[in-house]
Amino acid sequence: MTGKRALRLGLAMGAVLFVLAILAPRLAPFDPVKPVAKSFGAPMPPQAPYWLGTDELGRDVLSRLIVGSRITLIVAGAATALAMIVGVAIGVVAGYSGGWIDVVLMRLADIFLAFPSVLLAIAFAALFQPGLFTLLIVIGLVSWPAVARAVRSEVLSLRERDYVFAGVALGAGHLRLMWRHLLPNALGTIIAIAAVSACGAILLEAGLSYLGLGVPVPAPSWGRMISDSLSYFRVAPWLVVFPGLAIVFAALAFNLVGYGLAKQSHAIDQGSGETV
Repeated sequence: MTGKRALRLGLAMGAVLFVLAILAPRLAPFDPVKPVAKSFGAPMPPQAPYWLGTDELGRDVLSRLIVGSRITLIVAGAATALAMIVGVAIGVVAGYSGGWIDVVLMRLADIFLAFPSVLLAIAFAALFQPGLFTLLIVIGLVSWPAVARAVRSEVLSLRERDYVFAGVALGAGHLRLMWRHLLPNALGTIIAIAAVSACGAILLEAGLSYLGLGVPVPAPSWGRMISDSLSYFRVAPWLVVFPGLAIVFAALAFNLVGYGLAKQSHAIDQGSGETV
């Protein structure tokens, strides 16, 4: 798939998610946290008016998926923003400065990267009271090292460009070179990294919710919906399949956007040489 097609498809899928998240209270046919069918302990298969069936408590699965999209996007967006702020700042400083500053910052990132992100997130989540704010902070804390590494690599390449040497010759300060020259020229790569990081945040949020460390009940979360329904998988597979498909759809949307942006950025860089 070409970069443009991937980007268009990813943006279209992302638009669907954002519309669902914004209009969730109006689009959800039923209250997502209250039983709407007399099917306690015996989930109902998809049928009118419960188009995706009901869960073990008689709650409408479609309504829970729609409202759960809002929680997923809020966590993914806020956690990605935190990871990007920290990771971009550290990556730019490390890549531009070099020397002992680069070594110290990258060794710090390596310490975080030495542990699987899920295990590190579980360790951080266990230190705080479960909640939406805690969840996004934890995901942001375990996501910034990969961002910092990627941004540092881009800055290491950009700092050898002629416009940087020209800025040094004209007496530009370090902060000006970093934030007025290097950062804007790395913006395309940074946006692509943000899209991929959002995909990772969605998967990590689903994993933590599956383990019971996500958003507290009764708020609907795709990962928790899968966890709560595992015991009914043989008799009611839709309780696991539909939330799983929602997670795959959201992750694929951001992955396609990141892939498309990376391809576009590479094509522009190849075509224009350097950007001043």
